[in-house]
Parts: sequence; C-alpha cells; structure tokens
Amino acid sequence: MAKENTLEFSGEVVELLKNAMFKVRLSNGHTILCHSAGRIRKNRIRILQGDSVKVSVSPYDLQRGIIIYRGQ
Repeated sequence: MAKENTLEFSGEVVELLKNAMFKVRLSNGHTILCHSAGRIRKNRIRILQGDSVKVSVSPYDLQRGIIIYRGQ
C-alpha cells in the first residue's frame, strides 16, 4: 500500500506498553494501539506518557497506527 493512502491524526499517549507499543487517544476521542516508526527508533527519540504525537493510520485497520512525529 502506498504511503499517501494513510490517514493522519493528532493524539496524546495514554499508556506505555511492552515492545515499543503505545495506547494513543486521538483528537476525535478514539483510543488506538500504535508502535513507533523506524526513524524514531533509529534516532532514539523517547516517547513518554502525555506526549502529543502525530499518528498514521491505515484505512484497512483503524485500530492500529504508527507514531510518525512527537510534538512538544
């Protein structure tokens, strides 16, 4: 699937899980399960509870996403 077919939402990290997984509450109120993108892991950017993040969600599975940006 091409990257331009994904949906992007802003949200807040609610819970930290094992294996670099996170529960993120989106701006529309839904809570989804996310993992961090490869460039975030490569650059060792820490994602903590309460951080605002930008999430990319596939239209095929709306319950999972990838954290692509960590805001301030």
